[in-house]
Amino acid sequence: MATVTLTSENHDETVKDGVVLIDFWAGWCVPCQRFAPIFEQSSEDHGDVTFAKLDTEDQQELAMRYGVTSIPTLVAYRDGVPVFQQAGALPQAALEDLISQVQGLDMDEVRKAYAEAQAQQS
Repeated sequence: MATVTLTSENHDETVKDGVVLIDFWAGWCVPCQRFAPIFEQSSEDHGDVTFAKLDTEDQQELAMRYGVTSIPTLVAYRDGVPVFQQAGALPQAALEDLISQVQGLDMDEVRKAYAEAQAQQS
C-alpha cells in the first residue's frame, strides 16, 4: 500500500478508522531519510494498516498540534484514538513489533483510559 500524504485537510478522515501510522518528517532531515525506506517497506507488508507521511515544513500547524519538536516522530492511532508517539527512527523489527502491539490492543480499555485522560484535561 502506498503511503498517504497527511495534511490538515485530510487528517481527521485519515486517522478515524483502523490502525494508522504517521511519520513526521522533513526533506532536510537525515534520520528521516534513513527511516523512509523502513516505513515504506512496512507499508508494503501491511495492507491493513494506513501509513501516512506528514511533511513538517509544509504542515507546521499540524506538527505543532502534535507537539512535534524532533523528527522523525512516529504517531500511531487505532480507531481514532492516539495510542503511541515517539521521536526517533525505529529499526524495522521495532516498527513491526509496534504494529503488532497496536493491532493487539484492547480498544475498550484504551477508549476508557483515553476518555478519563480527556476529562482530566478539561
